[in-house]
Amino acid sequence: MPYDGGVHEYAIAASLLRMVEERAREAGAQRVVRVEVRVGAQAGVEVDLLRTAWEGIRNTALSAGARLEVNCVPVRWVCALCRTPLASGGPLRCSDCDVAAVLDGGGELLLERIEFEVGDG
Repeated sequence: MPYDGGVHEYAIAASLLRMVEERAREAGAQRVVRVEVRVGAQAGVEVDLLRTAWEGIRNTALSAGARLEVNCVPVRWVCALCRTPLASGGPLRCSDCDVAAVLDGGGELLLERIEFEVGDG
């Protein structure tokens, strides 16, 4: 079945698959069971399209059938000077310091965990 989704998410899934399989081979894995990623709300990734892309490309010998679990991270803004958290949806400027906010969470795209089976040796 051909992939029908975002090119960006397909490229991310393909890169993720390369990383996962490289780590699995290094560990002597026979099969990848589960892959867990953390995706921030500001990472520019459509999670549903990423899942669809993963389903479409995980057909290699090591990763066939491997589940993709996505942990979504909300956006967190803090003052760049005093690190005080700023209210979501409010001004992106600290009311105490009058300093612009910086993104403190929600911009990440991280491979968190790979679960695989290894042989008896």
